[in-house]
Amino acid sequence: MSQQTSLQEAERKVFKTTFDDGLWDLLLGCFILLFALAPLLSESLGDFWSSAVFLPFWGLVALAVSLARKHLVAPRMGVVKLGPARKGKLTRFLVVMFVMNAAALILGVVAALRSTAPGQLMTAGLGLILLIGFGIAAYLLDFGRLYVYGLLAGLAPLAGEWLYRHYHVPHHGFPLTFGITAGIMILAGLVLFARFLHNNPLPDQPTLWRDA
Repeated sequence: MSQQTSLQEAERKVFKTTFDDGLWDLLLGCFILLFALAPLLSESLGDFWSSAVFLPFWGLVALAVSLARKHLVAPRMGVVKLGPARKGKLTRFLVVMFVMNAAALILGVVAALRSTAPGQLMTAGLGLILLIGFGIAAYLLDFGRLYVYGLLAGLAPLAGEWLYRHYHVPHHGFPLTFGITAGIMILAGLVLFARFLHNNPLPDQPTLWRDA
């Protein structure tokens, strides 16, 4: 039993190293950036197209992260080959992300159909979706920074609504609060990625596969 526990702990530690390069932080930061940029285009493009127009950008970001992982990370650290337990957690994580995006989309459609601007209930709903989604993802992936990011993302719409009501910050404060949140995540990702490259120079010999 103790040997099995040790193997599971070793597997967990190896899997957690996949988050040390900062690429997940960059990807999630670019996702949160949508909430900061879309309101700026809503008046000219409408609520739907102001979000849809960024799809090619997110595709390019995902492609860049994939290429960086393949050509910059893998030669230094090897490729993590997931075991059954981790594959199951990753599958559940993807389901959570799908549900979170679907819930946010439904909330956005409801808000767009309202004749007035989204109220505190809509704002609280968005914050709760982000907080719960990031929290579940952090638990499933053993990714501790996601708890902090979830808290920041969950508070961003509430802080934006407060700024809008008290200081008349435009677009319900979303460009400011979500922009700061995305900036923190992207900056953290860049710092982690630069540190990863510095601390892990290219080896002389090809790196073997790592099981996780």
